[in-house]
Amino acid sequence: MSTFPDISSYIFELLTSVGFAFLTGLEIYNKTDEASRDYLFGSERTFAFIALLGFVLLKSDGIVPHIYITGFVVTAAFLLVYYLQKIQNSAARGITIIVLALLVYTFPLIFQLFPIWFSMLIITVITVLVELKDRIKEFSKKIYTEDFITLAKFVFLSGVILPLVPDREIITGIPVSPYKLWLAIVVISSISYLSYLLRKFVFPKAGLLMTGILGGLYSSTATTFIIAKKSKEQIDAPSHYAAAILAATSLMFLRVFVLVVIFNATLSVKLLPYFLILFAVSMLTTFLIYRSGPKKVTEAGTEDVKHQNPLELGMAFIFGVLYVVFSLLTQYTMQYYGHSGLNVLSFVVGFTDIDPFLLNMFQGKYAGITAALISAATLQAIVSNNILKMAYAVTLGDKTIRKYILIGFAVIIITNVVMLFLV
Repeated sequence: MSTFPDISSYIFELLTSVGFAFLTGLEIYNKTDEASRDYLFGSERTFAFIALLGFVLLKSDGIVPHIYITGFVVTAAFLLVYYLQKIQNSAARGITIIVLALLVYTFPLIFQLFPIWFSMLIITVITVLVELKDRIKEFSKKIYTEDFITLAKFVFLSGVILPLVPDREIITGIPVSPYKLWLAIVVISSISYLSYLLRKFVFPKAGLLMTGILGGLYSSTATTFIIAKKSKEQIDAPSHYAAAILAATSLMFLRVFVLVVIFNATLSVKLLPYFLILFAVSMLTTFLIYRSGPKKVTEAGTEDVKHQNPLELGMAFIFGVLYVVFSLLTQYTMQYYGHSGLNVLSFVVGFTDIDPFLLNMFQGKYAGITAALISAATLQAIVSNNILKMAYAVTLGDKTIRKYILIGFAVIIITNVVMLFLV
């Protein structure tokens, strides 16, 4: 009876190793075109046999020392012979099948070394990678050199520079440090980078509404500017253009709240109900205006509505300068004009870029600035920023969208003002 647990574990490792090996071989066979199948070194059973060989040799390693490693070397040697024969008979040079065969040999070892859940995870990843062969090829064709450079910039900004910058005040009495400044740049760039990736790879041919949604994650003001100008190219569905602009503003509420959560979790608890109401009302307004238009219409292409690279160093520099400037202005305003001065400042800031100001408020610890005052300043800046976007849409967009724009923004701004008085 004492050997039963060992026998059961043997059976489990044998069946899972051989079973997943067979599935891996099946995936390879299905993903290989008929013309290339003649050059495969075996069938689905071959992979199952390799896993079975690995299992037997692994369990006998205690009897015959190093037998498992020897078996691996011998298997690799046979695969090398196959590969040399393959490149002589065809132009194919890929070694994916050989690597997979060697991985299949290690399936029994994986189940012995790692917990069951982690072993299953490893093998599932291998299987999925085999299944996604064609999609991965299509994805790789879409990636250009600048995308790798952009990714390298992101890793450099967040993983290399951020941990090295000091967390000490730049100016005595002003709650701004190089670390806080760079952290703000990294977080803003991360959200914008996510929008950039979604727009380019997931929704490359997004319609108007999706363009507005993704643009709201990047910059609702810039998106409003672009879509308003595009509305003059086609006026078959003015409500759709207005809805796209309102969708960008809706996502702006979500974007700002994410920043609050990241930089001031305590404040986010206070602001949660207000932002939930604002997001819900703005999305409902967007939906109703979109549905008020024709159901079937050919929208103007949005392929040229592209986001600027969110990791441009010039943009980071401008953001950093604005962050420091708003820090100085906030400190000066609170020192000489108090709460009323901060209210005026937050309203004026809304007609510029609100991100540096808001992040400065969320991160900074200014004397006399309470959570209630920060909440009011945040909602106040958003009100004036929405007024600016409404003005952009009305003046730059086609006259047919003005009615929808005025109605939509009126609902959002009024709701915003009500929330401001309730804070």
